[in-house]
Amino acid sequence: MVGKYKVITLCGSTKFKEDFIREQKRLSLEGNIVISVGLFGHSGDFEAMTPETKLMLADMHKRKIDMADEIFVINKDGYIGSSTRSEIEYALSTNKKVNYMENI
Repeated sequence: MVGKYKVITLCGSTKFKEDFIREQKRLSLEGNIVISVGLFGHSGDFEAMTPETKLMLADMHKRKIDMADEIFVINKDGYIGSSTRSEIEYALSTNKKVNYMENI
């Protein structure tokens, strides 16, 4: 297992902060390199809520998807918002595998 790690970028609403943390830990312990969000704008990181910052973070997250082998969608209770839907579409357009926390 040493030296051969899959890279997974987490995607989903930042209101699910605890789920991001739990899934990052689980995927890491399974031997993956996990890339997550930089801020949790919907969970208290209010500096992320300016239009300029939101635009920068959205673009940055697409670059994180570029670095990944696949994405893992945090879709608690089946929720997938417009930003996450855009990330899923982007991942698929770049031939990335898409996995979900909950079955869709």
